[in-house]
Amino acid sequence: MAANTAGARLEEQWRGILSVHARTMCEIDRALHPHGLGASDFEVLDVLVSGTAAAKDSGEQCRVQNIAEQVHLSQSALSRLIGRLEKEGLVERTVCAEDRRGVWVSLTRKGRELHSEVLPLQRDVLARMLNG
Repeated sequence: MAANTAGARLEEQWRGILSVHARTMCEIDRALHPHGLGASDFEVLDVLVSGTAAAKDSGEQCRVQNIAEQVHLSQSALSRLIGRLEKEGLVERTVCAEDRRGVWVSLTRKGRELHSEVLPLQRDVLARMLNG
């Protein structure tokens, strides 16, 4: 019986995490929509700005597979998202010279400016949803 209770608690905890995540993503989408971005779009820009995708990737340029590890999207979903961001002039893609299978993504000036503009909106949502 104790194992079932522990399992039920874990399941409840997991569902709570999923619920907070879903509500937070929806709130970020709502806050960023007037600026033409969604939560996942922002995450890609944020990873590029912060250079957190991988130690060897330097800020504002990153390999697509390293971005995928940070934003938790499938490779195909991320490729479509990057394609949209590129069409909007927010990022540029280039083929990696050392490994022609690799693709680098870098922020454009417009992408950096938009990220700076919406960063406070995203952080406000995070503070509201996660701190209280």
